[in-house]
Amino acid sequence: MKDTQRMVHVARRLTDTEALMWTVEREPAMRSAFLSVTLLDRAPDVERFRRRMGRTLGAIPRLHQHVITGTGPLSMPSWVDDPDFDIAYHVRRIGAPSPGTNRQLLDLAATHSEDAFDPARALWQFTIVEGLEGGRAALLAKVHHTITDGVGGVRLSAMFLDPERDAPEPVIASAENDGQAAGDGNMHVLDRLRRSIDLTRRAARGVLDSVCNPVETVQSFMRQVLIVDRARSPLWAGKRSLRRHFETLQVDLHRAKVAAKHLGGTVNDLYVSGVAAGAGAFHRAKGAPVDEMRVSVPISTRSDRSAGGNDFTPSRVLVPVCDMPPVERFAVVHERLAEVKRERSLGMAETFAGILTSLPTPLLLRLARQQVETVDFACANVRGAPFDLYVAGAHVEANYPMGPTAGTAFNATLLSYRHSLDIGLCSDAAVVDDPVLLRDAIKESIEELIIAGS
Repeated sequence: MKDTQRMVHVARRLTDTEALMWTVEREPAMRSAFLSVTLLDRAPDVERFRRRMGRTLGAIPRLHQHVITGTGPLSMPSWVDDPDFDIAYHVRRIGAPSPGTNRQLLDLAATHSEDAFDPARALWQFTIVEGLEGGRAALLAKVHHTITDGVGGVRLSAMFLDPERDAPEPVIASAENDGQAAGDGNMHVLDRLRRSIDLTRRAARGVLDSVCNPVETVQSFMRQVLIVDRARSPLWAGKRSLRRHFETLQVDLHRAKVAAKHLGGTVNDLYVSGVAAGAGAFHRAKGAPVDEMRVSVPISTRSDRSAGGNDFTPSRVLVPVCDMPPVERFAVVHERLAEVKRERSLGMAETFAGILTSLPTPLLLRLARQQVETVDFACANVRGAPFDLYVAGAHVEANYPMGPTAGTAFNATLLSYRHSLDIGLCSDAAVVDDPVLLRDAIKESIEELIIAGS
């Protein structure tokens, strides 16, 4: 697999978007770690897996680093090597509670996801869970969003995944030295200077674009960056907690592709339409019908093939959740998702993140809370491998991603694998009072769309 032999270059400084995610985590409900639940046909070879991850450390420096907060108003949080790094701490092995059902595994994974990372250590943790029913096992891969995004996470996993059960262990190239340690005094001075220049340059580009297209830019800015009306759900407003609940579902990939094409859009259009319809059906079942909800959808801007770092732009879009024909809903969602990708303000996301991180932390947290309160739920779609994969000799049967709720009611994340769409639903347990009902409503709604497009 060629990706496992490609050097991965990362910067010492966090980008503005990563620094923003790191800073807003002082509000615990907005933590941005994500976790995947990988089902395996048997227990993997733990020592083989640790050796593999140990070699991966050289290719992705962030895996053996932690974040330190910069000093001074213009300095950025930075990555520094963890002098006490211990691979055994980050790659763990535990037994599932008897009898080892999928429900017990998901509950264990949800509890695992609730634990905050130790900021003095590297921000990832892989846990092998043995003793599941039928001799199966699982891998719980928990990674902080500052290390990478969803697309980068899939590429990171290529570092330890194999196309065969007994594949030879590949040679993984090490990344080049990426600069001085962030703790160096001169580095802090240069960091502040670069920070000031970068902010000025990006602000100038934004001003130039605004001058050339003033009306469009302001309108786009108001639609995406400074939304003032609150989330639309009458059930999910206000209450937030650190408790999580996991549910999973699968959709046949081929049927979804055929249906989406016949309906005139993409699998992602079908997926978002189905999640929206399910959220609406949930509300009607609870006696609280609503016409629209606002969903947060990340748009990947990644142009390289690296596994580290974040290259995405957050966007928000109103989607119809009322009772309506599936074909009509699909058409509306398709058009609105297309519209949001054309927004001028999306190209200014990093600039805006840089401005926000320069604000006093209390003010930044207040603004972040206000903006999170405009979103009902989050939805993400990541393309995975179309062929069988193995983890240290164990076959991957399914791979369910659990994205961060980040202050919303729930996060639905899709990862394609082989012939299926593996969907993970991570919900705030204090907000969504019947996650099984929500899961079933989403599954039924996606099936209705597939039938409508068949």
